Amino acid sequence: MEARARSCLLRSRATLEQDIKASYLMDHMISDGVLTGDEEERVLSKPTRREQAAALLEVLLRKDNRAYISFYNALIRESYGDLASLLHNDLPQLSPEGEKSYSNGISPTVHAILSEGGVPQRPVVFVNRPTLLNKVQEKLYKLQNVVGWVTVFGMAGSGKSVLAAEAVRDHALIKECFPDGVHWLSVGQCERADLLVRMQSLCFRLEQRQISDSPLRPPSSVEEAKERLRFLMLRGFPRALLILDDVWDSYTLRAFDIQCRVLLTTRNRSLTDCVSGQRFSVPVESGLDEEKALEILALYVNQKLHNLPEQARSIVKECKGSPLVVSLIGALLREFPERWGYYLRQLQKKQFQRIRKSSSYDYEALDQAMDASLQVLKEEHRELYKDLSVLEKDVKVPAKVLSVLWGKELEDVEDVLQEFVNKSLLFRDCNQRPYLYYLHDLQLDFLTEQNRSQLAELHSKVIRQYQQAYSKSLPTSADVASLYWYRFLPHHMARAGLSKELYSLMFSLDWVKNKAQIMGSAHLINDYVEYGAILDQENSEVRLQFQEFLSLNGHQLEQRPFPDVVQLALSQPHGSEVYRQALLQAKERANRGQLYLEWVNKSNLESLSRLVLHPHQNSVYYACFSRDGSKIASCGASKTLRVFKSTSGEKLQEILAHDDEVLCCAFSPDDRHIATCSSDRKVKVWNVEKGTLLRVFEDEHEEQINHCQFTNTNRRVLLATCSNDKIINTKLWNLNKPTSQNTMFGHMEPVNHCCFSPDDTYLATSSNDGTLKLFEVQSANEWKSIDINSFFPENDDETSVMVKCSTWSADGTHIFCAAKNTVFMFDVETQDMLLEIRTSRLSTVQYCQACPNSQLLALALSHYTVELWDFEANKKMAECSGHLSWVPCVQFSPNGSLLLSSSDDQTIRLWETERVHTSSAVALKRDFDVVFNQDDITVVAADSKNRLQVRSGLTGALVFESVKQKSRIRCTCICRQAQAVALGMEDGALQVLEVPSGNTLATLLGHTKTIHHCLFTEDGQTLITSSEDTTVRVWRWRTGECLVLEGHKEPVRKFHLVGFSSSSPALLSWSFDGTAKVWDLSSGKKLQDLECHHGAVLSADISPDGQVFSTASADKTAKVWSCTSWEMVFLLKGHKACVRSCRFSWDGKRLATGDDNGEIRLWNMLNGSLLKICSRESKDSMDSCHGGWVTDLHFSPDNKVLVSTGGYIKWWSVERGEALQTFYTTGANLKRIHVSPDFKTFVTIDNIGILYILKQVEGGQL
Repeated sequence: MEARARSCLLRSRATLEQDIKASYLMDHMISDGVLTGDEEERVLSKPTRREQAAALLEVLLRKDNRAYISFYNALIRESYGDLASLLHNDLPQLSPEGEKSYSNGISPTVHAILSEGGVPQRPVVFVNRPTLLNKVQEKLYKLQNVVGWVTVFGMAGSGKSVLAAEAVRDHALIKECFPDGVHWLSVGQCERADLLVRMQSLCFRLEQRQISDSPLRPPSSVEEAKERLRFLMLRGFPRALLILDDVWDSYTLRAFDIQCRVLLTTRNRSLTDCVSGQRFSVPVESGLDEEKALEILALYVNQKLHNLPEQARSIVKECKGSPLVVSLIGALLREFPERWGYYLRQLQKKQFQRIRKSSSYDYEALDQAMDASLQVLKEEHRELYKDLSVLEKDVKVPAKVLSVLWGKELEDVEDVLQEFVNKSLLFRDCNQRPYLYYLHDLQLDFLTEQNRSQLAELHSKVIRQYQQAYSKSLPTSADVASLYWYRFLPHHMARAGLSKELYSLMFSLDWVKNKAQIMGSAHLINDYVEYGAILDQENSEVRLQFQEFLSLNGHQLEQRPFPDVVQLALSQPHGSEVYRQALLQAKERANRGQLYLEWVNKSNLESLSRLVLHPHQNSVYYACFSRDGSKIASCGASKTLRVFKSTSGEKLQEILAHDDEVLCCAFSPDDRHIATCSSDRKVKVWNVEKGTLLRVFEDEHEEQINHCQFTNTNRRVLLATCSNDKIINTKLWNLNKPTSQNTMFGHMEPVNHCCFSPDDTYLATSSNDGTLKLFEVQSANEWKSIDINSFFPENDDETSVMVKCSTWSADGTHIFCAAKNTVFMFDVETQDMLLEIRTSRLSTVQYCQACPNSQLLALALSHYTVELWDFEANKKMAECSGHLSWVPCVQFSPNGSLLLSSSDDQTIRLWETERVHTSSAVALKRDFDVVFNQDDITVVAADSKNRLQVRSGLTGALVFESVKQKSRIRCTCICRQAQAVALGMEDGALQVLEVPSGNTLATLLGHTKTIHHCLFTEDGQTLITSSEDTTVRVWRWRTGECLVLEGHKEPVRKFHLVGFSSSSPALLSWSFDGTAKVWDLSSGKKLQDLECHHGAVLSADISPDGQVFSTASADKTAKVWSCTSWEMVFLLKGHKACVRSCRFSWDGKRLATGDDNGEIRLWNMLNGSLLKICSRESKDSMDSCHGGWVTDLHFSPDNKVLVSTGGYIKWWSVERGEALQTFYTTGANLKRIHVSPDFKTFVTIDNIGILYILKQVEGGQL
């Protein structure tokens, strides 16, 4: 052995001895011919695992370079990747021929690639099938330069998976075709939530291979996971191979239609008809031929083929070509080599009667082989094997789970599992540690049939053993064993009929918190749907309360760091069981010093949807109004089309429309016909009244058809369709012709959506190629093309942005399109981008539609909500919550009065546009004032109808509402001494109203532009205002006398009253002109004029002792100034964005500053040094550390806690700089927060007008 290799082993000796299991590694080294059987026995004779490891290393140190490389390969194959990395740099150099001589021609490089990608190892006994293998590899070579699919199909148990894994154990194939790696994913039969879990695991594996600043949160839906995988493969692994093992249905396969190279195994040859790209297939229909089956038997019994007894051929014949059955019999004969005749007779018996028969496989041989294998087990081990009947298909479990189930020590469990593996009764996945164990589908079928009458009891045993093992608390780690319990515990309870245990589990906030943190919210929501019938027998209201809590907060539960579930749950209605449990926990934790806030004036969160329909037994992909608004049509994954009344939901038609999922439907202009398009690549036209099929268009689209739409007028009725075809993807059809009338050429990637302009002159198309194109309908020529990619500069050059859909403004002059989390508005004529609406970074816009008669735009979002935006004001007006899953479609009624949304939660919700638009709590404006008077609170604010509202008490009850004002109210303030409120107007007027009478006490004219801020002095006699007109005015408001403070050159947004050393009151003002000025309030004289910053001064504060004041600026700095010398004391640099807020602590020892990146800094006021940076964790949904700009800051009276506002509210430990609590408001962009003197009550208003009165939860019991 080379000196450096030997030296590396000696250096790593202690680590290797501590971690490796020698028995697993030696199997591979014996196969490589570098270790003898005698050496293996000597190593295994040592009593402990560590001593065995030490003995193996002693043997290894006496050998050559081949042994070192074999040991390295064994570490990789047994998932000791971390240990293999210790040896990697000192691998001896070998020639290519030498490298390929190891492990049956598989090089260390290939070993490493396959191990990292999760490709299964060869079975215990393996025989090559060169003809089939060559066919698969020949097809894989066709993917060298193109994306596409290779399908290996055949009956169950025919060896498809082994063949797929063996095909990629080829150095040349990987080097030439798949240098970016091979990634294996076991799929199997799975529901939507299970599919998401599998896709999340693949995303995680790929992301681990990439260098990233911060870990990405797991995708929260199948659609998001698909887009994430598409991006990862295109950007990070463009020449990788994805292997999908055991795919059952087209829905699952479409989730991986991500423009990459795929090898899949399946029983259904036609599966790939539903995906795009080149397709190749290899049949494995016959299983093993006789000679290969005999070869397996010979390997098991360690004999030459010609020495096998005569019964061997008869046994092979009875096995019917199944590699699984041959392996089971071979394992038995290895243990009992004299029983050839006995096992032949066992196979020939026909004693098993299946309740269920497979259409593609004869079970009898398997049943006999399984039975014979079980008979040779000890009785105790037979019982343990029976327990495996409760496993789900395609689920791999760690020994730790079985240790709980069997009540045995982990080492004892591993020994039993090793016996099952040796007898081919169980399979082991060694690609990760801990090892995972699983049954073949056919073995699980056998066990289920044999133990059918005992299944409920076996599931009950799982629950009993789990409860014993986790009696004190739920599993808390994210290891693979905990993952199993969080995924399958409800399943075992349901199958065991333990309904009370299921209620107790799923109606527990602790369970919700832990499972959401470990697995995300999607799987959790699916549990409430899947077990809803059982849960509803106990309490359907509680089940709905938990489900709605998850649907409304699911996007928050995907954030990292993980939010406080108890705090989120405190915002649920008072009658909710979720709220009751949260309040109990909050009070208990408050006793231990934790901070929780209760939203005391919260509404009852009633659903604003007028009608909720459940038209399909599966996801609703699309729904639309008829042209007269009287009907709604819907379609989806159930393959059906339904038509019902929009007023009542009464069903008018239900049609089984297609052979696959129906992706879109559309009414003709006269409402007599309806078109549907599907994944089956067909377009159909139906008679609405009779439900009869009028016409089928097929054969022209070769991929799934994503969208269809009729023209808007009867002038010339055409139907447009678009598909996943690469070139011929957009077509126009005349219903009177059998073939398409025109094809629009221009897009080279799938087209997701198409829509006619209001006058039918143009057709807009949205594509995966990152463009929005406009075609002339008359000529089918491309008229304009807008590159949406260019608006996402952070996107990789090689990956296009997927443009989801587009919608025209009512007059046809503007067009909107959705991509990622953004909607753009363009001028159709000039192509200028006029508007950009950017939603949460955690979400994607699935659909958008402009209202036909207003400036509203509806967005359907992936985080289960619909948002309404005013596109003229670029402002979110409302959020429609209530769906429990992904929302793929939203549509306005023809007159704009109704809005419908369809969802994967199988429902359609109908909303009244006006009610939703005006219902956002009370739609208050964010410029408001608050007075705290012991336990009472008074809030004054303008509302969305430009009236003044006065609200009182912790419930925020309305006590006064003024008449609508002529000019927009821009600021308000309360007079503490008199029952009066001041209003500053956009036109510069100032009014003082008496409350609650509403009488006008004063109207003060003088400002020529918007008044931004107003404030009464303590005695209530003076009212001060600042304005866009650059002046500050000091009013004796009862008499109308006024002092004008002139000197600023830019708007004055705000000011502070100050008590400097002089006896007369003074005022500090600051402006966008970069200056701060000090004024004598009595005379109006300017006392100081300070050039503070090169940029606008955005905020200022005065220390409690009046000795210094601070300024914060758009120039990214803050400064501290002396109030005696008027010199700068400290220049505070470090922020990377505008510094928008600043606040001194009550003791004057610290200054907090907040910027537009969401970062908060704490500064020492003794020397100007930086103490802490808050909010340094990864960015959140708004691409900020605080959901947006940090707009306001307040210290607690004891200076230990800091509260801040941005996109939401956060409380911080001043000493540690760590977040203590976060309150997520429904809207965002908070401007300020008012804090009670005792720091226990907090009042703010969000950007959609909701008032929040938050009160700190006190300790104690309910």
